[in-house]
Amino acid sequence: MLENSPEIGGQFETAWLLKAVTCTDLTTLAGDDTSSNVIRLCTKAVNPISKEILAKLHENEIEKKFLYDITTAAVCVYPSRVPDAVQHLTKLNAKLPVASVATGFPSGQYPLSTKLQEISYCVSQGASEIDVVIDRSLVLAQKWEQLYNEIKQMKIACGPAHMKTILAVGECGSFDNIYKASLVAMMAGSDFIKTSTGKESVNATLPVGLVMCRAIRNFHSMTGIKVGLKPAGGIRLCEDAINWLKLVKHELGSEWLNPKLFRIGASGLLIDIEKRLFYLANNRQAPSYYFLAI
Repeated sequence: MLENSPEIGGQFETAWLLKAVTCTDLTTLAGDDTSSNVIRLCTKAVNPISKEILAKLHENEIEKKFLYDITTAAVCVYPSRVPDAVQHLTKLNAKLPVASVATGFPSGQYPLSTKLQEISYCVSQGASEIDVVIDRSLVLAQKWEQLYNEIKQMKIACGPAHMKTILAVGECGSFDNIYKASLVAMMAGSDFIKTSTGKESVNATLPVGLVMCRAIRNFHSMTGIKVGLKPAGGIRLCEDAINWLKLVKHELGSEWLNPKLFRIGASGLLIDIEKRLFYLANNRQAPSYYFLAI
């Protein structure tokens, strides 16, 4: 089991958890999201771990500058909240990317023309990453050419923005379908393939991750193109994040363990990581008031 690896524990655990932070797309995708929610999200994304914890962990071990550079990989919001995120990150003088879900998230059951318009809107508002979602009925009906054509048009609509293609694996029907959908998405130009919207009954699981990693590895072997992986949905605990990092390291190699090729879509994960880092730094649990929910 990945969680029993001897590499995890003590200083190694600290390193894994900090790596997870830097690969996290800090996310809010709730129906009651407001500009205030997004402002808090962006503020936390820029300063994900308290400087006191980092200083305690790394005292006399790394340059102090690093303590002020660690951020999450991006923030991820709904299209209507993109302007709020862009404006607040600009005020913070942060170069953090804003990712937006699009194309009829989470169902994908919208006309293609509407999906493309939504992508264009997000890009025009300043989103530099677009998390599109596929129409799962095309996977279930084995309409691979139509799926390819739709994703290809989404990629064109993204323009300079990076595109992450959400497969919604819990609704794809089989591992075989997930593998084929992964390859179709990559052939159509996806920069990342992503497990889930987080709204399905089954989201990011390690067996699915293994299938997608194998598809990425085989695609890279055939084309020389590196495509990223983004698990999302249900990743809430430190051990979940570490297991995904370990899976990617074993299947794709250490070169994939950076935000350009690996992301974790999560909202509650960061608090669990910060609690664990506090314990590792101080050898005691943090008081209940120490951490504030995003």
